[in-house]
Amino acid sequence: QVQLVESGGGLVQPGGSLRLSCAASGSIFSINAMGWHRQAPGKQRELVATITTGGSTNYADSVKGRFTISRDGAQNTVYLQMNSLKPEDTAVYYCAAAVYAPASAWGSIRGYDYWGQGTQVTVSS
Repeated sequence: QVQLVESGGGLVQPGGSLRLSCAASGSIFSINAMGWHRQAPGKQRELVATITTGGSTNYADSVKGRFTISRDGAQNTVYLQMNSLKPEDTAVYYCAAAVYAPASAWGSIRGYDYWGQGTQVTVSS
């Protein structure tokens, strides 16, 4: 079992920055990859960024160059640094852990087995 708790969401003006954190506990050594996902009202949940235990990262085209995913050395905490925020980035952001799925699935939300409760990010003037 893996428990995930997100923090760091809030209200920010367009062009501003926020850093989200995801604290993992439980069987953290079983985690193969971590991902940040988001879901805007009326839209499907989408994958934003992923990071593997080896440190490889991937990003959705919509956030490349603006968002950075990182983790601490012990992999207890994963971060999402969000810069140059736009109103269309408004969503609930979820942290998720991939434990059972193969690497080929980590590019999809189906590849993630454990989820946090989500944190709201609102970009508005």
